[in-house]
Amino acid sequence: MTRSWDLNGRTAVVTGAARGLGAGLAHRLADRGMTVALLGREAATLEAVARTLPTRSHVVEVDVTDDDAMRRASDDVTRHLGHPSVVVANAGVAEGGPFETSDPATWRRVVEVNLVGSAATARSFLPGLRATRGYFLQIASTAAFGAAPMMSAYCASKAGAEAFARSLRAETAHLGVAVGVAYLHWTDTDMVRDVDRHAVLRELRGHMPAPARRVYPVDRVAGWIARGAERRSSSVYAPPWLRIAQAGRPFYPYAVDLLSRRELPRLMREHAFDQTGLLGHGGRMEEAALGRSATGTRGEESDR
Repeated sequence: MTRSWDLNGRTAVVTGAARGLGAGLAHRLADRGMTVALLGREAATLEAVARTLPTRSHVVEVDVTDDDAMRRASDDVTRHLGHPSVVVANAGVAEGGPFETSDPATWRRVVEVNLVGSAATARSFLPGLRATRGYFLQIASTAAFGAAPMMSAYCASKAGAEAFARSLRAETAHLGVAVGVAYLHWTDTDMVRDVDRHAVLRELRGHMPAPARRVYPVDRVAGWIARGAERRSSSVYAPPWLRIAQAGRPFYPYAVDLLSRRELPRLMREHAFDQTGLLGHGGRMEEAALGRSATGTRGEESDR
C-alpha cells in the first residue's frame, strides 16, 4: 500500500527505544501526533526519552525475547494508550568475528533478539493491530541482501527476520494488517561508532564501495522510516537508494565470495580477527543483563 494515512492520535509501539534509532523513531512518530509506547531493557533511559516527546507516552521495561513478559507488555500498553496502530520491531543486537571461535551463547543471543524477539513482538501485539487494521514494521538491514563474512549471526538473523515479516504479511493481509520490512544501512548509532575500533568490522566496511560506506544521521533515517509507516509500505529503504541495490541481490553472494577469497587471507595475516564483544552502550547493557563480562570474546548489542 502506498497511500498515506493519518497517524495523528494513533498509538505506536517501538522496541529498542532507549537510544539510537529507536529513540529517534519515537520522536518522529510523536511529531506526527502519535502517542508512543517505548519498550526496552533500560527503564531509566526509556523514561528520559519519554520526557522529551511532545505527546503522551508510556514506558515498559521488557526483554523482547520473553514471550510472557511481552504479552504483559502488550496488555499494559493497551490499558494506558489503547490498541496500537503501528508496531516497530527495532530491538536488535550484533557481534562480529570468525564463526569457529564465536561464543555459542552470544551467537545464539543475536538470533534470539533479532529474530525470535521480533516474532514475540508481533505475536503479542497482533490482536491490537487487528483491532486498528494497523501496520507492523520489521527493522532489517542490508545484511539481509547478502551475507558478509565475520557477521554470521547478524546476517542469519536479519535474513530470517526479513523472511518472517514476508510470511506474516501474507498471513495478515486479509485481516487488514499491513506488514513492512525496513532495510537500513550504516546509521550513526553507538553500535556503528564502535565499528572502527574492531579490525573485523573496520575492514568489512572499508572494502565496500565509497557510497556504501556513508553513515547517515539517526534523525534522517528515522524520518525515512516514519514516512514508510505513514504509507504502510511493504518495503522501506533507508537511504532510499537501497531500492536500486535491492535489484542486485542475486549477484551479491558471488561478489562476496570472490572478494573474500581474494582479501580474507591477506587481512587475516595482517590483523587478529578476534570476537568484537557487543557493540555500543546498549550491547554492554545487554551483557550486564545476561550476567556476562562486557569485555573479552563476547558478542555486542546494537543500539540502533
